[in-house]
Amino acid sequence: MTEGLARTEAEIHKEKAAALARIARTRNSLTIGAGCAMPIFRLDHRLAFPPVEYAEDGLLAVGGDLRPERLLLAYRSGIFPWYSDGQPILWHSPDPRMVLVASELQVPRSLRKTMRKRPYELTLDGCFAKVVAGCASAERPGQSGTWITPDMQAAYRELHRRGLAHSVEAWQGGRLVGGLYGVSLGAAFFGESMFALAPDASKIAFVRLVEHLQRWDIGLVDCQVYTEHLARFGAVEWPRKRYLAALKKALARPTRSGPWTLGDEG
Repeated sequence: MTEGLARTEAEIHKEKAAALARIARTRNSLTIGAGCAMPIFRLDHRLAFPPVEYAEDGLLAVGGDLRPERLLLAYRSGIFPWYSDGQPILWHSPDPRMVLVASELQVPRSLRKTMRKRPYELTLDGCFAKVVAGCASAERPGQSGTWITPDMQAAYRELHRRGLAHSVEAWQGGRLVGGLYGVSLGAAFFGESMFALAPDASKIAFVRLVEHLQRWDIGLVDCQVYTEHLARFGAVEWPRKRYLAALKKALARPTRSGPWTLGDEG
């Protein structure tokens, strides 16, 4: 097993949390109105976002809501929500953006060897709500809570109900031991979070998902921000301008709405 694959899921989540903290380093001291640590946009009921070029260290706007229409507009605009329980909704558009081109997926030899043993049964959209809950409850070193708040979970469950959010599950002996979830629009998949209760469970789920995305001609995988874990799978940082151009092309393609199943080649 390589050093990279020996990393625990807790370490992986810690990397992502640290990266998100860097692009929104003022979030813990954020105040609304007078005294705000930096100029950001306050959203109201109107379904709109400011241009992403106005983002400060990736943080673009505060407030608004998590209704499906706003979430979908956010993804189509190169924006995603990330905040902690008790905070207002924070909207981010980092520059650079971590991206994996599905056809450029790199799978370490040791993980391929493990996958050939078929240690887990994998499913798509088998239990979306449980995967999201598993991601929310995953322990994250240095954090006392989760950004996958109850409101966030409800919002993504609604996107799943509409066939636009999907999950991959890893099972062992009938027990859910890992998985990941995200949103798919056009030829783009926007990864949100993953968790694992058994060795390599989420890594194997991730690889199988990307392989199916490539088969379905969904070539753009948004990984949001840099982590060493994702870099080992071939993800790289793109300037935001390049990401937005690729996203525009991807969104011009039809959306493969759910439910998704493994082995579905159509």
